[in-house]
Amino acid sequence: MEKTERLDLRELQIMARRVSDIYAQNFDVNRDAAWYLGKLTEELGEVSSAFLKTSGRGRGEVGHEALADEMADLFGFLLLFADWQGIDLETAFRRKWGQYLEASHERHDT
Repeated sequence: MEKTERLDLRELQIMARRVSDIYAQNFDVNRDAAWYLGKLTEELGEVSSAFLKTSGRGRGEVGHEALADEMADLFGFLLLFADWQGIDLETAFRRKWGQYLEASHERHDT
């Protein structure tokens, strides 16, 4: 995939599912609720660790790219969990976060 190619959330979700399918087949992984939630928790911990290291508050040193990689892993597992639950993240995000923009806009219009 070209570095400049832009993907929407649905395409990213499909990519994450394909990668997860390969991983599950190669390592005989049962992707159940415990696996999805465990991976999300694990990756959040890795994001936290990488951030602390990049900010000089953790043991060892990592570059900003390592933090970006951990964020990508966390995002990938969030996409997988949403896909597994049949959740359209774009719709959910617009509904949940968009309501605050609408409320703010309405307050400023009055």
